[in-house]
Amino acid sequence: MFKLISLVTLQSALLAASQIFLKKALIAFGPFQWSFHFFKNVFTNLSFAMSGLTIAAATLIWFFVLKRFDFSMAYPLISISYIFGVLAARFVFHETIPLTRWIGVLVIIVGVFLVVQK
Repeated sequence: MFKLISLVTLQSALLAASQIFLKKALIAFGPFQWSFHFFKNVFTNLSFAMSGLTIAAATLIWFFVLKRFDFSMAYPLISISYIFGVLAARFVFHETIPLTRWIGVLVIIVGVFLVVQK
């Protein structure tokens, strides 16, 4: 059980990291233009590359999890990525998170706890 939770937590962290890198890249791109300069910026942007690498790593871990563990146990656990997403919104992007979203995070934590019970 510890191995599954560890792998899914890592996979979820990588999923969230991918979205963080992607958002940072999209902000850096600026408004879309059909120009060489715009596409050069896209394909030389480190955050964009890191987004691709982290989503690839998350996918490889997910392949392993799907192959080795029960789907009914593994799939609900990827909701952990929503927790990382809210934390990233607060601490990386400095967004104000309303109480209702924090309650939602708490519900997810309780749900994950219930899923891992025997």
